[in-house]
Amino acid sequence: MFRLFKKKDKLNNNPKALPQHIAFICDGNRRWAENRGLPPLMGHRAGIANFENLVDWFMARGVTTLTFWLFSTENWNRSTEEVDFLMDTFYTELSKNMENAIKKNLRYRVIGSRTRLPQRLADLCDELEQVSAENTGGTVVFALNYGGRDEIVDAVNSAISAGEPVTRETFETFMDTGDLLPIDLMVRTSNEYRVSNFMLWKLAYAELLFVPQHWPDFVQDKKLWQHTLDEFAKRNRRFGGGKKANYSGRKKQK
Repeated sequence: MFRLFKKKDKLNNNPKALPQHIAFICDGNRRWAENRGLPPLMGHRAGIANFENLVDWFMARGVTTLTFWLFSTENWNRSTEEVDFLMDTFYTELSKNMENAIKKNLRYRVIGSRTRLPQRLADLCDELEQVSAENTGGTVVFALNYGGRDEIVDAVNSAISAGEPVTRETFETFMDTGDLLPIDLMVRTSNEYRVSNFMLWKLAYAELLFVPQHWPDFVQDKKLWQHTLDEFAKRNRRFGGGKKANYSGRKKQK
């Protein structure tokens, strides 16, 4: 057992085995509440409890960017009561993160269209990004009214308007997420096995991890946080390459 723990420590201390950018699809808030006989909105409250500690924990271990998908472009189809509750909650929580930006030297980004957001929330998103733009202690990203296809289409139109041919690198400059690192690990909770139109460009070579726990349970459990790092450390990321091998089977000439 001692050897087992020593091996785990070695993996976690290897910079190549550590994801720099983890993106979370925070699924299962309503199911968590329903399983406990609670109103669905209470699941959303539980989903934000301990959020700050989760961010601190991953940043302390060397992860530099954490992205959280809070609200998709499709979530507007939910009830007016739920949408209004979520918009009020986002405003309250982003106000708290304004304090974190100053106290913890964190940079905040809010990706997604702000056209349908309540004006005070859209203004707060702008302010949060401006206040924290020069901070260097790590980047926290909130995907709010975000859709991956919409982001790419908007970037294409911006590139066309610019009138210049693009490369992969220059195309990213037209994207809302262009300044962010590629996603190394995407974690989705609540036994959902889809990427669901989330950051499609940045997910190109991401490792995917799907866990059965609902988000309110995940956000509280350090063992699950450690599990995400341990699981990533086991992955063999080849980016289209492979091991050097004698594929032809021919003997080498001496």
